[in-house]
Amino acid sequence: MPIEDRDDAHVITHALAKDTLSKLRDKHTEQVAFRKGLVKLGRIAGYEVIDGAMETEYVSIETPLTETTGERVKGLDDVVIINVLRAATPFVEGLLKAFPRAKQGVISAGRDEEAGMNENGEFPITVDYVKLPDIREEDTVIVADPMLATGSTMCTVLDAVLEDQPDPENLFVLSAVSAPDGLLRVSEQFPEADLLTVSIDDHLDENGYIIPGLGDAGDRAFRTN
Repeated sequence: MPIEDRDDAHVITHALAKDTLSKLRDKHTEQVAFRKGLVKLGRIAGYEVIDGAMETEYVSIETPLTETTGERVKGLDDVVIINVLRAATPFVEGLLKAFPRAKQGVISAGRDEEAGMNENGEFPITVDYVKLPDIREEDTVIVADPMLATGSTMCTVLDAVLEDQPDPENLFVLSAVSAPDGLLRVSEQFPEADLLTVSIDDHLDENGYIIPGLGDAGDRAFRTN
């Protein structure tokens, strides 16, 4: 299984994931290719979640010639995907190729860039919109955001997701690139969450941006800058 355990996270080491991430990092990758790359990365990550966290069961199958035994993945109907607007939208599109019957939730949350980071490395977070399905104990919940920087946004999102809900069987925080500071903050505040990323990057700069990172994934995907 191409997932490697690190101190505060699990890193997807699939060759196609790394290849796709390299193209996303390239500043010369234009909007359409960038957005398609996020879709592809989401699909690969979804397959890795299936392979690494979901059980299979044996089933009887009748082929055109005879009866045989096959395997099917259990729990594919018990998946909830949370889209952290807006950069996660193409990322989630890819996840839905792996989990086409997943329930979906949407949270619009973003950090106050003008306020800047406080002395603890956190940003104030504004939540504009929340629409979530009910979560059950047997569900696998995937909270997707391509960038996990300081962890301020993700911690706010997880507070909203888990409020007045039962603890799901599996809870994943999925990102394309992550900063060590953000991984540490989320793991300390939500130890029940499995943090899954394609890359743990070097550090955050003085403005809270991931280095080397991707740039602003939302702006690059939607051409808003």
